[in-house]
Order: sequence, then structure tokens, then C-alpha cells
Amino acid sequence: MSKKIGILTSGGDCAGLNTVIRAVTLRAVNKYNWQVYGIKDGTLGLMTDPLNIIELKPTDFDGNLMRMGGTFLGSNNKGNPFNSDISDQIIDSFKKIKLDALIGIGGDGSMKILQALTKKGRINFVGIPKTIDNDVKENELSIGYDTAVDIATNALDMLQPTAASHRRAMILEVMGRDAGHIALNAGIAGGADVILIPEIPYSLKSISRHIEKIRSTGRNHALVVVAESVRKEDGSRVTVKFVDGEVRLGGIGAYIGDEIYKSTEAETRVTVLGHVQRGAPPTHRDRLIASAFGVYAVDLVAKEKFNRIVVWQNRGVTDIDLDSIAGKSKTISKNDPLIKVAEGLGIYVGEL
Repeated sequence: MSKKIGILTSGGDCAGLNTVIRAVTLRAVNKYNWQVYGIKDGTLGLMTDPLNIIELKPTDFDGNLMRMGGTFLGSNNKGNPFNSDISDQIIDSFKKIKLDALIGIGGDGSMKILQALTKKGRINFVGIPKTIDNDVKENELSIGYDTAVDIATNALDMLQPTAASHRRAMILEVMGRDAGHIALNAGIAGGADVILIPEIPYSLKSISRHIEKIRSTGRNHALVVVAESVRKEDGSRVTVKFVDGEVRLGGIGAYIGDEIYKSTEAETRVTVLGHVQRGAPPTHRDRLIASAFGVYAVDLVAKEKFNRIVVWQNRGVTDIDLDSIAGKSKTISKNDPLIKVAEGLGIYVGEL
């Protein structure tokens, strides 16, 4: 039976989103002869008159789109529709276009909102995880994560020669709202000497001693990676207030750099990667994960298995109950295998 399905991207953008939209469209049209409709700007596309939706066809994907970062459908990461009581409008609009199911691509926060919306509206829903933070519970790899780690690793590769040339301690601030996966993985791969993540407390004295120890071996430079959500040593959060009034994470790198200089007199420089981690062309792994997720999600719709989220586990794709993971984060414990790897390499990763 022919179906009409919708697809949207929600939350922050990342590499690989266009690839998963392509996979959903190709599988739905070529395998099942369904119609696919892209909803623009997340749920905002269901709040306009006329509705901001477009029909997607295989001919829309000429090969270039899957190589591009971001999402050509647009996304939205501001506001919760339940806070402003517009959930009914979104649900009514979805039903107005008579879609049989919705595939939503988002992180843990987006999944919680989409779960609530689709449950209230009795909408058939399948979720696909994407987040550079890789913090969706029960999922080993999220779309966008591999690209973000690759960018952070490349940044360390480029910072090392200039650090050595000027005898500096280079601090690299990377994204990571609640979890330190980017910092830990890139730090190990990029040869960092210090890795600071929000899950593990640290000591400025220990960092200074570690840098002095490096100096004593004859090396004249050091690399420090810090996740943006790491707090000051006293527990206070470091944020930046923008002209629009929004308060966002940022600035912990400068704080760490200043404290290192005060205690060691090592010249420091800080690099904040920011949204560079989101907008790059997706790596091969992100393209593979996105393609596998998209095909699997469409097959779940065909089997009428709803309120599910596609996940990567044990080197393969499977699905789990959305209720069990929506709004829940996957963070790093002190016993994480990569923490042990970092320790084994002599990297300071906090007070363990």
C-alpha cells in the first residue's frame, strides 16, 4: 500500500544530515513507491500558512548534497512547543497533510520533544539519532559525531607545530554540552597532554604539575583539550551572553589558559573551534552511519514498528523503544575504556 511519510531535522545541525535524508528518500521511493515530504525548519514548517513542506524525489539528490554539511531542509533548536502551547497546531498541521508516519532526526532533547508531540497526536513516529556530542543513550554512534572528532583532531595536528615553534601551551576548546566524548576521543587521537571533560573533576595544581613534568623531559610545549561545558575549579559555569540576550556555553578555554600561565608562566594561546565542528563535509563514517540509519528507519515504517529509534550497537543497526532513551544522555564514567587508554598514555584526564 502506498504511503506518504514526512521527515524533518530538529535541534542543532551537524554533518551527515543531508545523507540521511537522501537515504530515507531513496529507500522509500525506490523500494516501496512511497511519497516523501520534507518538513522545513523542523516543526516550524508545520506552523506556517501555507505549510512549509516539499516533496522529495530521488532526482533531488544528484550526488553533491550528501557531501555537504548542514541540512538543506533547515532545522530549529529554539523553544519547546509545549511551553508556548503550540503543540496542537503542529499536530493539526501534520494531520492536515495526511502523512502516514514521521521520521525525525535529532538528539536527546529533540527526541524527548518529538516523542511527546507524536504521542499526544497519535502520530506514527521513528527517530534517527544525530548529535556531535554522541550522547544519545544506548547508541554507540550518532550522525555528526565522527566528523566533529575528525575536525578537532585536525585542529590539534595544526596547533602542535606552532606550539612547538613558540614554546607554548595551546588550549583547544571543543563542543560538548553535557558529555566529553569529542574532547576525549580527539584528545587521544591528537596527542593531547591534558584532556578536561565535564564528567570528571580536575585540579589546576595537577594540570600545572603535569605541564612542568613535560618541561622537565625537554619538551617545550603542551596541548590541552577542554570541553565547553567544563566548569571552573570552584564549580561555576563559564558562559557568554550575546547581544540577542541568549546565554551560551563558552570561555572555559580562556580561563584554563590564564590559570596555566599564572602557575607555570608558560605562554598560552586559546583556540575555540565552535561551529566549525558542525558545518564540515561528513566523513566516510558519518555517511555510512547516516545511510544505514535512513534505510533502516524506512523499513521500520514498512513493518509498522513505531515509537522506535534507530541505533548503532555492536557494529550494526538495530532499533529500541523510544520511551527508554528520550531525554536521557550518555556520558563518560571514570571507568570508561578510553579513560584507561588516556591514563596509559600519560595524559592528565582529571582527578580519578
